[in-house]
Amino acid sequence: MTNSPLYYLEKAKTGGWALPHFNFSNAETLRAIVEAAFELKSPLFVGVSEGERKFLGPKQAHYLVTAFREEFNLPLFLNADHTKSLEKAKEAIEMGYDAVLIDGSELSLVENIELTKKVVDWAKSKNPNIIVEGELGYLRGESRIQKVIEVKEEDFTKPEEAEKFVKQTNVDLLAPAVGNIHGIVTESIERLRFDLIAAIKKQVGKTGLVLHGGSGLATNDIREAIKAGIGVVHINTELRVAFTNALKQALNRKTDEVIPYHYLSSVVGEVKKVVGEKIRLFGSVNKI
Repeated sequence: MTNSPLYYLEKAKTGGWALPHFNFSNAETLRAIVEAAFELKSPLFVGVSEGERKFLGPKQAHYLVTAFREEFNLPLFLNADHTKSLEKAKEAIEMGYDAVLIDGSELSLVENIELTKKVVDWAKSKNPNIIVEGELGYLRGESRIQKVIEVKEEDFTKPEEAEKFVKQTNVDLLAPAVGNIHGIVTESIERLRFDLIAAIKKQVGKTGLVLHGGSGLATNDIREAIKAGIGVVHINTELRVAFTNALKQALNRKTDEVIPYHYLSSVVGEVKKVVGEKIRLFGSVNKI
């Protein structure tokens, strides 16, 4: 087994499947993710956004992942997800994170390229094998349940700008806006543009494509997105929903219980089910 994320990204690209990426903000969610991946023999990324790192602790997240990786002997890669500044990117890189997403999607194209290139250059000088991801285009929404999100035409990533972006930054991965949103919507339909994914993939060549906002998407849409060129799929909100619903049910069943692991074990089980479903959907089973 290799511990290189680049190896598995290339393997996914040539094999026509996608690497899973699951976010966590507590040890219970991470355990559910790792146990499911171990049982299904799937390589994977786990991520912590700036908000998740602030809650859990960036160093604590790194130590937790390292401990689980060693215990389960699993190709488990930690990503500093949605990092907004060079300073926060440097912090994660210095701690030994395997990947960093520098998210300059709210900046102008010129500013986004400038920031992303600085992170790439600095990261690769510290660790040539680290994965650096950039984001281009605007993804609306947040990692929670929302009623309606309107995706506008100007949100979409332009293939020619994607080509310019990857050539000038040398990122390993690119997260485009192709109709996807963060979170789950209940009163509008999330529609991916598979033609746009394919067009962007053609323009960026060997650079891998990442689909953010995978929660709530239809199964067939995920499959078609992978066929069109997506190599990594992010899931966060569906795990949060599974965790919260299972915790509420467990506490309602055991109203006098005060020992956390007595009710959290069932919570881990429910999150684990969701993780397993996504791993099978992405086609990463038995890829170790």
